[in-house]
Amino acid sequence: QVQLVESGGGLVQAGGSLRLSCVASGRTVSSYGMGWFRQAPGKEREFVGAIWSGSSTYYPDSVKGRFTISRDNAKNTLYLQMNSLKPDDTAVYYCAVSVYSGMQYSEGGYNYWGQGTQVTVSS
Repeated sequence: QVQLVESGGGLVQAGGSLRLSCVASGRTVSSYGMGWFRQAPGKEREFVGAIWSGSSTYYPDSVKGRFTISRDNAKNTLYLQMNSLKPDDTAVYYCAVSVYSGMQYSEGGYNYWGQGTQVTVSS
């Protein structure tokens, strides 16, 4: 089993930035894909990007150019750098791990999940 703990959320003004961290424990995740999701009240969980072994990344249009995913395998940690934040980015953000070799674009492709961290963007 993999345990994931997110941190770095908080309140930020529109146009500002935040960096979220996700520390994995229980096993080394350097060989696994990792992704970020978010969920706003009353909405479905939304995929916001992923990074796979070999450092391939993918971002949907909603965040492309503003969000950057990276990982530090020595620290067993995943990051989400969020710039130019908008009020619509307000949500609980979750990190997740996938055991599959091919990049996964939906929550069904991920096997382990963190508890989430709140990001609130004010006008």
